[in-house]
Amino acid sequence: MGAVSGARDYAALIDAQTWAFIHKTAESYPEDTVEGSIADQRRAYDTMCRAFHQDRPMDVEARDVVADGVPVRIYSAGDPGCTVMYFHGGGFVVGGLDSHDDVCGEICARTGYRVVAVDYRLSPEHTHPAAFEDCWSATQWAARAFGDDLVLAGDSAGGNLAAAVAHHARGRLGGILGQVLIYPGLGGDGSAPSYQENAEAPMLTLEEVRFYENIRLAEGQAAPVGDPTYAPLQDSDFSALPPTVIVTADCDPLRDDGRAYAELLRAAGGQVHWINETGLVHGFLRARSMSTRASDSFERIEVAIEALGQGIWPYD
Repeated sequence: MGAVSGARDYAALIDAQTWAFIHKTAESYPEDTVEGSIADQRRAYDTMCRAFHQDRPMDVEARDVVADGVPVRIYSAGDPGCTVMYFHGGGFVVGGLDSHDDVCGEICARTGYRVVAVDYRLSPEHTHPAAFEDCWSATQWAARAFGDDLVLAGDSAGGNLAAAVAHHARGRLGGILGQVLIYPGLGGDGSAPSYQENAEAPMLTLEEVRFYENIRLAEGQAAPVGDPTYAPLQDSDFSALPPTVIVTADCDPLRDDGRAYAELLRAAGGQVHWINETGLVHGFLRARSMSTRASDSFERIEVAIEALGQGIWPYD
């Protein structure tokens, strides 16, 4: 995770509560963690996740199963009426069922929907398209297993995977009511303003973005071109995608991926709403108990998921 200086005045843009979150993150996940081995990165990330983990709501039950070969965790609280497919963040390198356990539990408790968290294969052991294939397989399994309508959701790398599934599902899988993408990395143009002005942002730098992009590729493998399962912004067709809510952090190099994706969906006639959160940083979901800004954003995310699951578009 990144340095705390750069082209923007983060001291003024970021409030004290969010700075406290950034400093607490660095206690277990220092800024230079990305320079260590993959095993060290995973250990540090797991330690950081435990430091922020909140108890699962008492009315939420969770069980681990295998969905057509893909480990998933299913959260439920009563009669769901809708299933949320949740794809975790972590740069395609770290994270799993435990890293976002409390986030998924809270989404389940707040919406009443079933949540299926997907433990997709990680890089570099499993390069592209392994993570996408697991997410697609788990989504098909959930559609068969529950027969409910689906909402796709994910943060960071998981936002990429949610969008990739949405693109791939056209003409292949019905019942996707919407997608909620949280500070997603969608394979955007590195010359976009956010990549330059937030190149040294707290929590995620441009150098780290490039690391996470490249680690998805096998040695000697060129980055795919025109492959929306790798980078949804590479698609040539943005029509017939489900209603989409995109939530980005203003102090994040990936911010303009969300803006660009929203513009393409809108130009293709789709329903899309982009929320750019002032003063927030990449990874702010974990700050929701420390930062009013992050808590308010999580509320907006939950409202979006709940509304899409009911077939409601509250943004016009």
